[in-house]
Amino acid sequence: MEETKVVDNESKASKSSSTKKKKENVFVATFNKIKNFFVGVKAEFGKIIWPTKDDMVKQTTAVVIVSVICCALIAVLDYVFGYGMNIITSIF
Repeated sequence: MEETKVVDNESKASKSSSTKKKKENVFVATFNKIKNFFVGVKAEFGKIIWPTKDDMVKQTTAVVIVSVICCALIAVLDYVFGYGMNIITSIF
């Protein structure tokens, strides 16, 4: 019986130390995953091709012009449909 108790005590001690090792391994693995993520982000960030100043000016100008045209088109359509609805409602 004494041997069994000794074995049980050793297994409890080994379980607690293995549990600590598992927790440490999980922490290390998680830290490594986070580290690898940021290393990958840095590598991908280096692959970005930034537009030149001239390209930015051209694209911004195009967006502003298209926005003004769309705004004018919507305003004209709103006026036409409003006028048409006023005519229809005045008839009935």
